[in-house]
Amino acid sequence: MPTKPSEASSRLRECTKQSPRISLYGGMASMVAVLVLVGIILTRSSERQIVSNEIPMDTTVSVTTWNIAAINNNPFEYWITHEDPSYDVLMTSVQNFINSPGAMDVEVAKVFTPQMAEDLQILLQHMEWPGVEEAMEVYHSDYKHRHIISGFLKDPELGLKRLVSMPDRVTNTINLPSGDKIFRPTVINCFESQLDSLESWWKTWKGFMFEAKIDVKAKAKNEKTEKKRVAELLSPINRFKYPALTEAESRMSLPLQTIVLAIFDSLMLHMMLQVAPTVWQPLRTDVCAKLNRNKVPRVLEILKTRYGTSDIIFIQEAASSFVRHATKDEHIGAEYHVVTPAKMDSKRDQNSLIFLRRRSFQFHQLREVTGIVKEELESSSVSNVPISDGDVFALRAVDNLGRSYILGSFHGDTNGMATVPVLEAIHKTVQKITQRRSRHRLIFGLDANVYERGSRKRQGVDEFVKVYKSMEMRSCWGLEPMGNNYTTYNARTYLQPQLNKASKKSEFAEKGDRNPKDFILYYNSDFREIETVKDNTGERHYIENMVFPTLNFPSDHAVLSTRLKILMDDDRVESAD
Repeated sequence: MPTKPSEASSRLRECTKQSPRISLYGGMASMVAVLVLVGIILTRSSERQIVSNEIPMDTTVSVTTWNIAAINNNPFEYWITHEDPSYDVLMTSVQNFINSPGAMDVEVAKVFTPQMAEDLQILLQHMEWPGVEEAMEVYHSDYKHRHIISGFLKDPELGLKRLVSMPDRVTNTINLPSGDKIFRPTVINCFESQLDSLESWWKTWKGFMFEAKIDVKAKAKNEKTEKKRVAELLSPINRFKYPALTEAESRMSLPLQTIVLAIFDSLMLHMMLQVAPTVWQPLRTDVCAKLNRNKVPRVLEILKTRYGTSDIIFIQEAASSFVRHATKDEHIGAEYHVVTPAKMDSKRDQNSLIFLRRRSFQFHQLREVTGIVKEELESSSVSNVPISDGDVFALRAVDNLGRSYILGSFHGDTNGMATVPVLEAIHKTVQKITQRRSRHRLIFGLDANVYERGSRKRQGVDEFVKVYKSMEMRSCWGLEPMGNNYTTYNARTYLQPQLNKASKKSEFAEKGDRNPKDFILYYNSDFREIETVKDNTGERHYIENMVFPTLNFPSDHAVLSTRLKILMDDDRVESAD
């Protein structure tokens, strides 16, 4: 049994003039040596050295890709497959309350009371934000007179202006520097205390937002943390990015979003107390335990038990905490180099990673080439490609038989508009490195975020396939993947801020996200797929027409895993089917 490694990181210079760094995790921290190899500064441990009796890849390579993000901090945001029938009863009751409220569609002031509004005004004035009086005037002249369902929750303008989703994103679930989490008192997260009345909720909500101070990462370089009130974490909403905002609303966006968030949270709780006062909190606790708190251990369990012999594992939308757990895991940490981009996404905390099996790849040959990919993106004819740090990650790697690879892991934007430009940049990167060095085999695992039916604003799968075929690539599904080979099937509930995106239970296929989004790509001349599986159960099989996540499968993307035949030079003449 290999020794369980503790976390250690090293930085490798890339084989480009910009020389960005990558981070590798694993190895014995107590046995770190610094090597200087042809100008490449490398920190590594003896545990990372390739042992001669390990069996390297020979004629095949096993590859897995998985976007592990799943639902966010709201356990109720997406319909899930739950074995408890009371879950469907709850969601159907909420659906009916929203769509046919009848006499329950009361004015906002009946729920978010005048006393609550008065309390909030005092707290906002203490924040010394611009526009507090104007924002409260909006409440008194407009919001408090609206009906809670037809006038407020169903108002699409609130969604377009991000007056709920923006402050919710910042305050819903806060990761503290200590590793702990705190939750805003609301229905739509894993808040642990009981919310049994609007009166007790309001007292707790005020304390959370305005009174208690929490530790956050300090901006000053000489300080690790600083104390802030949660309300101080909010940011103004940019009118240029969200043009539905008026100039006046943009100026008062800090107090205005706080008012709207308070109303929204009160209405969510009011609704739950009306339709399922004794059921909703036990169900939330169950879902949070299995899909939120136990998500990382379950993801690692699936990877270990079902995909733990893969030579390459591509991961998308991973939080930095997932990296720490993976490197400390007895199997993953011992069997794999857990490789991360040098520049990870610190704001959204969604990163693409690559796990490389120790017995298959030479550690000291790893080089990050993300910088070349980004150079190609910047020089392309497509402007403003919607990617962020951590979305795309590319490596140059060498296996234990001396064969060279370019490995890429990528998470596309929601509409898939970055996918084709990134693919083209990856293709040009391979060409550039191959011209400079020697043949490099590409393997690219990605959540392409492409759609069965494309449009001007979102990338269709058919057009995507045409693009990669024009580059003489193929996928793990062969030369002609089917557009209905779905790897996602999820639908939003009515317990989230954007009700225009909600689906009735009867509308999953029509309004849900059921699309062929995930791929493993490579060149025709390099590999041939032997066997490919997709998995939405954690058991290496896929149940069609089942929404997921489920309580046993904590992601909204299927796992893809394929075994590829490595084509040698003699095989390349037979590469066309």
